[in-house]
Amino acid sequence: MSTQKTPRIDPLTLEVVDLIGSVVARYHEEYEEAAAEHALTGAQARLLGLLSMEPVPMRRLAQQLKCEPSNVTGIVDRLEARGLVERRPDPADRRVKLAAATAEGRTVARGLRESLNFAREPLAGLSDEERLALRDLLRRMLDA
Repeated sequence: MSTQKTPRIDPLTLEVVDLIGSVVARYHEEYEEAAAEHALTGAQARLLGLLSMEPVPMRRLAQQLKCEPSNVTGIVDRLEARGLVERRPDPADRRVKLAAATAEGRTVARGLRESLNFAREPLAGLSDEERLALRDLLRRMLDA
């Protein structure tokens, strides 16, 4: 029988976890609203955002979105039908299909990013030093 003790969670840690959860929930809510303004689902908007940076193999998209490859195919199909995404062969391996945002898709993705005021407005109230500290702490948390 294991005698491992469950670590005690202090009130400050619980408060920080709750605050992070509130930030994430508000971000997702605003993201969904911004996506709907462009007649996109949240999943379509996230995929378009990823593709606006660079073309991505379909399998890697599924990994990044944490979903089945067949789901990514359906999302790409719908975005392709709207002229926001295109499929192209990977120059390094023609068996691999890359999904890439079209010029219109990159414009829509930029509009989505620019409409997310929730995070920008509160961050604007922080000094440069505070934003740097927050960034560094978040990076450290994600690397842990």
